[in-house]
This record gives sequence, C-alpha cells and structure tokens, in this order.
Amino acid sequence: MPFPVPSLLTRHRTSSVLRAVLLSLAILFLGACGSSREAPDFSRLYDRAAHYHGPERNPIILIPGILGSKLTHAPTGTTVWGAFSGGFADPETPSGARKVALPMAAGQPLSSLRDSVKADGALERVKVRVLGLPVKLDAYVEILQSLGIGGYRDETKALSGVDYGDDHFTCFQFDYDWRRDNVENARRLHTFIEKKRDYVQQQYAERYGIDDYPVKFDIVAHSMGGLLTRYYLRYGTADLSSASSEQEVPWTGTRYVESAVLVGTPNAGSVESLDQLVHGKHISRFVPDYPAALLGTMPSVYQLLPRPRHGAVVDGADSTAIDSLYQPSFWQRMEWGLADPDQDAVLQTLLPTVDSRSERRRIAVDHLEKSLRRARAFARALDRPAPRPDSLDLKLIAGDAEPTPARMEIDRTTGSLTPLDRAPGDGTVLRSSALMDERVGGEWAPTLVSPIDWSAVTFLFAEHVEMTSDPAFTDNLLYFLLVRPRQSTRSSTLRPRPEVRQTGD
Repeated sequence: MPFPVPSLLTRHRTSSVLRAVLLSLAILFLGACGSSREAPDFSRLYDRAAHYHGPERNPIILIPGILGSKLTHAPTGTTVWGAFSGGFADPETPSGARKVALPMAAGQPLSSLRDSVKADGALERVKVRVLGLPVKLDAYVEILQSLGIGGYRDETKALSGVDYGDDHFTCFQFDYDWRRDNVENARRLHTFIEKKRDYVQQQYAERYGIDDYPVKFDIVAHSMGGLLTRYYLRYGTADLSSASSEQEVPWTGTRYVESAVLVGTPNAGSVESLDQLVHGKHISRFVPDYPAALLGTMPSVYQLLPRPRHGAVVDGADSTAIDSLYQPSFWQRMEWGLADPDQDAVLQTLLPTVDSRSERRRIAVDHLEKSLRRARAFARALDRPAPRPDSLDLKLIAGDAEPTPARMEIDRTTGSLTPLDRAPGDGTVLRSSALMDERVGGEWAPTLVSPIDWSAVTFLFAEHVEMTSDPAFTDNLLYFLLVRPRQSTRSSTLRPRPEVRQTGD
C-alpha cells in the first residue's frame, strides 16, 4: 500500500526524537506486560506438518508490497530504498531525487523508460539511525518467520531464531522494483516462477526420484503485491492491450499456481494514493520529503487509485462522486501532481538537461497521461468479474478494526483535497477495498457483491503492517499452507508415491 513507513527515521538531532523513542518503547513495554492473551504453541500445532517435505507440499513464493523490496542504484551501490542512514539516496538532493524517480521522456512508452536502479532482495527490516543509534524496524520479517515456523526456508538468507533445518528448499522471495508498472512486474514474476520451478523439479528428481513433477506454487502476497499476483493469475504474461481485448479472463497464471493468500491488498485502491500523488509524501520532520512530482513518475502509485464508482472522492460543493480520476485533463485543471506548476523546481531536478519550463511541463504531462491511461486499463482488467477456476484457492486476510481514510472531497476551484471520513480497515487499506465490495457507492445487498471470487476471508484486528505479527495471522496462514485439505488431483497422474522421510520424528 502507499508508503506505510514508520516515523522513527532520522535527519535532525533533537531531544523530541529521543522523547518519542522512549515513549514508544514505554508503550511497547507496558502493552506487552498488560497483555493476558497467550499465543498458540505453534511448534506443537504444526511441527510434524512442518517437517514433512514431500512433493505434495507446494513451494511458497512471498511477494512484498510497495516499499517491500530494497532498491539499489547498481553503478554506485547506493541504497535508493531500504535504509535512511549514511549513503542512501536522499530525495531532497538532486542526485538522490534522480535515483529515486523513474525517467520521463515524451513520446516513449513507460516500459522503455528505464534507469540503473535494481531490486535487491525483499526488505525484511528497514535499518535507520536515531541520534546515531541503529534502529531496526520490522517490515516483512513476520511473514518470513511464520513460514519458517512452518518448515519453509528462504534460500537467500536465514533469520535468527528460526530453525529451518538443513534440507528445506521450498520458500522463495520475489523482489521487484515497486516503482514500475504492476503488469511489467507480473511478467517478471512469471520468469521467476519458471526458474524456481526448474530448481524444485531438480530437487524432486534428486531427492525422490521423480522426473518432471508438475510443480505448482502457493503465493503469499502483501499489499500491492496482491495486485500484481491477481493480474498474473488472470492474464499471465499478457500485456494490458491483450488483457483488455479478452472476452473472458483466461486465468493463464493458474497453470503454475494452486493457491494465493492476499494480505491487506487494496483491491479497490486507496484515497491515500491520490493524496500522495497530489501532495507528495511527508512522513515526518525527521525524514526526507518525497514530493508529488517525484512520486508522479511511478506508474504503480497511479494503479493504487480508488475506483471512481465507489464514491471515494466527492465534489465539495454538492457531494457528488468525482468520476474523472483517470482523466489527464481533470488533473491538469486541478493542477495536481506532475501537472502542478509549483512542482517545476522538482522537474528541474529530474530533467536537468531541459532548460525550458514549458518543455518540462510538456514532458511531465505526457508522463502523467501515460500513467493514468495505464492505471485505468489495469483497474478494468482486475475488476472484470470472473468465476475462479476450481483449481485455484484464493484467500484474503484483511484488517477491519482500524479507522482508515475512506473519502476525500475536492474544491474544484482550488483543486485542494480534504479528508472527509474514515471507515473500518487496517489503517491503510479499507475492509471494503480489500474485499472489492461493490456495494460501496452502489445498492446495498445482504451478502457481499464482488468481482473477486474468494475461497475464504479472514479478518484481523490489526494495522496494515503489524497484522503479520498477530498470532492469528500465523495460525491461519500455517493452517492454510500446511494442513488444510487440497483438491488437487495431480498425484493421481504420478508413478507410485515414493517413500518420503519425516525429519524430526
């Protein structure tokens, strides 16, 4: 989801930072002491299942959300995202801003606008410094620990405190450049799956004497990672032009995927993405600002916009729903984001070889138009109702106990955006957005109306990132991945099942 970054990051030496740190530690300590709820004994519940390594157990792919992959500038080794201590790409400096932003060029498709920044592993923790002291902020480590408890292993690195054993090979992290178009990253996911599938097949051949096993994967995807997962499941490697012309959803990606667990995914978008595209992202006074024009270079952020039909953005004069959120001309009239004349200083930084203000604006507006068109087509492709194939399990885990931004109103005269109200969610993603509940902004019905055919839905009373550390999350995830019966009939096509050792018995 759009930029759910903790605020304990640093830029200035100030006693207020120290007070904030001490207060946060005190709250955490008191909260731990005051809690009477005991977590389940996961080792007792899942140890035997976790130590079973037979081929009937699907390998896992973990897909983080926006900000969930570390980004590195390959030529210099500079961390573009993933650390805020020495050596990171500071967006408030010209060189840092150009590393963080994607390139812009009029007349060129978004897919051809590339830079030297590469994904560099799923981001387990954000490492920062407060008053010179190192602080680690958990990001996706909780999901990895849950999978570790279940006997899965991440091949890239081991986590302290998690005993994976010495013969696991069944969990992989998919890192990606979350700034870029989600369809582009869905195609990268396919390449990643093919590579890991070959590796798992080799392991099955060496360990169990099974050749060409029809390996399928289970996917666990957090936040925006769930959007690229859903696109891949539906359309595989097809581009949006092909997906838009399809009469029916082909479900191409289910050839290699048997189940997917989406965690806190904004399936209907979020008003926060609009707010950040218009105003930029101000995390706190201790952290660099990410201005609107910089965020506006990233196609993925537009693909998090709320659906106009759900009435998430209304006219401040008469409260009617704004249906123009994907129209570039509307953004120009409102002077939003890349079309904001006040962003020219940022554009000068991002386009240092362009001397003319009017030419900079032409390039920026061209990029805005391409990104909005792409976002609209992406939303249409995901919103098309399609019965889920019997071979696919699609589970949602979402929060619904935190007040979450739900609606904003626009002053059409000034273009200003004002928060209007909140609704149940995880503080970042609305419950209704995660469900893709079409009753919002439409006619009420007693049961859920959604273009997504969910296999199961689980609600947690936790915040967007913190829900992954909830024991209920771990318990439900492990049951779904390790224990719940599967309807797969693939084993019937194999030779007699080989004897598979049970380690730990």
